[in-house]
Amino acid sequence: MTTTAIQSPLAIRLFPNRWDVVVFPLVIGLLVLASTSFRDTLVPLSTLATQNVSLDWRELPEYALRTTLRMLAAMAASLFFTLTYATLAAKSARAERILVPALDILQSVPVLGYISFTVTFFMSLFPGRVIGAECAAIFAIFTSQAWNMAFSFYQSLRTVPRDLIEVSENFQFTGWQRFWKLEVPFAVPGLIWNMMMSMSGGWFFVVASEAITVGNNTVVLPGIGSYLARAIDVRDLHAVGYVIIAMTLVIIAYDQLLFRPLVAFADKFRIENTASAVAPQSWLLNLTRRTSLMIVLLSPLGHGFLAMTRWPLRFPKLDVARAARRVPSVWKDRVWNTLLVTLSLYLLYRIITFVGASVTLGDVEMVLGLGGITLMRVLVLIALASIVWVPLGVLIGLRPPIAEKIQPLAQFLAAFPANLLFPVFVVAIVRWHGNPDIWLSPLIILGTQWYILFNVVAGASAYPNDFREAAANFHIRGWQWWRSAMLPGIFPYYVTGAITASGGAWNASIVAESVQWGTTHLNAHGLGAYIAQTTAAGDYPHIILGISVMSLYVVVFNRLLWRPLYAFAAGRMRAD
Repeated sequence: MTTTAIQSPLAIRLFPNRWDVVVFPLVIGLLVLASTSFRDTLVPLSTLATQNVSLDWRELPEYALRTTLRMLAAMAASLFFTLTYATLAAKSARAERILVPALDILQSVPVLGYISFTVTFFMSLFPGRVIGAECAAIFAIFTSQAWNMAFSFYQSLRTVPRDLIEVSENFQFTGWQRFWKLEVPFAVPGLIWNMMMSMSGGWFFVVASEAITVGNNTVVLPGIGSYLARAIDVRDLHAVGYVIIAMTLVIIAYDQLLFRPLVAFADKFRIENTASAVAPQSWLLNLTRRTSLMIVLLSPLGHGFLAMTRWPLRFPKLDVARAARRVPSVWKDRVWNTLLVTLSLYLLYRIITFVGASVTLGDVEMVLGLGGITLMRVLVLIALASIVWVPLGVLIGLRPPIAEKIQPLAQFLAAFPANLLFPVFVVAIVRWHGNPDIWLSPLIILGTQWYILFNVVAGASAYPNDFREAAANFHIRGWQWWRSAMLPGIFPYYVTGAITASGGAWNASIVAESVQWGTTHLNAHGLGAYIAQTTAAGDYPHIILGISVMSLYVVVFNRLLWRPLYAFAAGRMRAD
């Protein structure tokens, strides 16, 4: 008599298959690398003084790993910031009055400004340890990532289709449940593309973030940014070439291992009645879905997250149409506005008191004039970038196969630091006696134009396929198709991209208007060059003056142009 062993389905799933053999070592390897790098941050700060950044190309893999982990940590912090800050700004009218202008100011403050005033705080949290400098570097990268993501999520929350909101009301979702089951899924496609842009944009400021100045001492953290900074100082073109190769490999790696799976996963959240013609694919996501043991190990996380989204928590809801019709509480608004005005006047008084001791009225007039010059550069460059990238972004977004091929190239171009082009621009301008005011201007838009492209691609990718089919059935083509179908569909995404591109251009002007290659310096007239020069001199009153004027220009410009366009997009151009 023979007995046949019957295995339970769980036992079968717990037995790894051939796909687990591929995925499991990959996951374990990433965890080991992350834990090893974290252990290195706990060593004494004095060890960095004995570990000078080497230009030996064999050190680049370790430097690339450290820089990538810093950027991923900053990305995690940016995502948490986005889900909290942008949600509060979108769901509370009173909070919106202070949070959205504050976001305008925060994105206009240059990374150098954050480093100048926050590094002491982070170093004091972990005195004598490398982790303090690491936190300061991560925060600097965070400031180049978070604002773009927050604007994207805020825009998505403000433009959720009304019919979907009514469906959630019919299902009697609480505010917490509607947030996770409707609003977050609706925002995911645009948020992921902005995460890619933020990750790429962080490379632009890696050089500044990995050289931390504390008093008269400079702490240089091992990484690609510090490697590139030293290569520029010693004018080593071979080392610059090694950086380009290392960056290319890193961008391809996190595109394949992180963002392409996220883009393929986000396709399920498209708001449409018909399936997209060609869905984006990811070999890693397909591989993971074929595993047996990995799915079992990761399933508790998924079940835990789903359980969290079902909590019957009371949470503020948002309906733009209802909010517009709601009668405001006059006395509450007056109290709130009084508090905001009082706080603003107090901060203005403190700034004037600090700056007024060494800054004259003539200095203020000069800085305002320099800000006007930079403003003209930003306006012209944003207009030119829009003319180029809006049609190309639509072309890419509507064709997933093209998007998959273009995505790594676009990420690489967006991540390409303008610092690597300094030698070309400096040598060319000096050789042909060019005008720095003209020929340094392209460096401003070099790293920020991609905000427009990525947001337009996100908008075109999220454009409902049934809308496209309806336009085709009614034979809507040419300019009529652009005016009546596509431009209204991508307009909220374009406004988000233009706002962040504008803010990023102001930030990039500090790097682009004052460039260096070895001992050769070129400066253009503008507010960015003024802030760069005063920062190098350690002149804090004039640094604050420059940053305040830049923030003033950005906020006023956003209020006069971008905010009305945002309101128009939220009120009129919604996928209802």
